Amino acid sequence: MKKQIILAAGMLCALAGTAAQAEAVKNIVLVHGAFVGGSGWRPVYDRLTHDGYHVTLVQEPLTGFTDDVAATRRVLDQQEGPAILVGHSYGGAIITEAGNDNHVAGLVYIAAHALDNGETEASNGKKFPNSAHPFMKTPDGFLMIAPQHFHSDFAADLTAKQADFEAHAQMPTSAAVFTANIPDPAWKTKPSWYMVAKADKIINPDLERMYAKRAHSHTVEVAGASHSVYESHPDAVASLIEQAAQHAKS
Repeated sequence: MKKQIILAAGMLCALAGTAAQAEAVKNIVLVHGAFVGGSGWRPVYDRLTHDGYHVTLVQEPLTGFTDDVAATRRVLDQQEGPAILVGHSYGGAIITEAGNDNHVAGLVYIAAHALDNGETEASNGKKFPNSAHPFMKTPDGFLMIAPQHFHSDFAADLTAKQADFEAHAQMPTSAAVFTANIPDPAWKTKPSWYMVAKADKIINPDLERMYAKRAHSHTVEVAGASHSVYESHPDAVASLIEQAAQHAKS
């Protein structure tokens, strides 16, 4: 009788394990950061879709934090079932707000801001200064990276040709987004994963480590990675996202 109970328990555990695998999240939503568009996610998109994930990219207008969060929620509303929400750079602030959506099972921060209530990107940047050149500002209050500094500051581990193209394909970003406050950060209630870019000049890697530690994120660090780590190390980025998809519901 005792042996039968043990066997039955073992079968239940196996069935539970199978169910957990069946519930792995298959929807991935990718959110870009300031100055760039969603096309930079293409290498990660290709790897995730190859592995069977349903991947959607958000194209934020970068005209204001509320607008960018709304654009992300619009995409989340289209998802059938739970999703992993991924943000790069300023996209981290967006997913920290939009991540409270019921569709979101987990958060992945790729060299991104994971703000707490009362913090802004600007204020945290003063506490953990970066090593990039100051941004350019347009007369109507938008920021850009000076093209001559884009390669060294934003994309040092991309080719000069690719960085030059991105420098001249920039999306001007409203300066106001960098002072947005987030009352209820989603990382306080949702599991999170974090990738630190160890050679990042736009966000101080120590600030990235602080974000990850505070959120109790599953954390990886990529040596030699610039702020463009999502483009220069797509295999590592896709692997971290897949880890989140496999474990967010367990």
